[in-house]
Amino acid sequence: MGGISVRIHRLPHGRDLPLPHYASAGAAGMDLSAALPPGQTLSLAPGERARVPTGFVFALPPGYEAQIRPRSGLAHHHGLTLVNAPGTIDSDYHGEILILLINLGKKTFTIKRGMRIAQAVFAPAPQICLREGAISSSFFDGIRGDGGFGSTGLDAAARKEES
Repeated sequence: MGGISVRIHRLPHGRDLPLPHYASAGAAGMDLSAALPPGQTLSLAPGERARVPTGFVFALPPGYEAQIRPRSGLAHHHGLTLVNAPGTIDSDYHGEILILLINLGKKTFTIKRGMRIAQAVFAPAPQICLREGAISSSFFDGIRGDGGFGSTGLDAAARKEES
């Protein structure tokens, strides 16, 4: 399998953890593990949030980002997700990848060293140049128009009715 080459630097507290990796041939995200100090756990009560270290630094090429996303199983079974889902790691960020977890579940959840807590999806992130100016009136006449927040697929009359 080809792809973009990304350097990863292992920090001392991540030395015995596996490198982030794809769990299956079709996986879009690489699993990231908790690099808590050996023998320590982190308990998150309902509503609590925490910054969890991964023990790694990515050296992303310019024009790319790493999107940090929740793991669906943790979210579904325990209510554990990301505060800022998805989190964005910019190509010019040179620090440790930290995962901002929150427990939206009903029970305290305990994180252990090496537990898979999030996933990283790498994507192109081009910078665009905005140009201020008038936009043609026909731009606003599309099927969706200026409807937002659940308006996709509704006609103008249905959008008005939902308002």
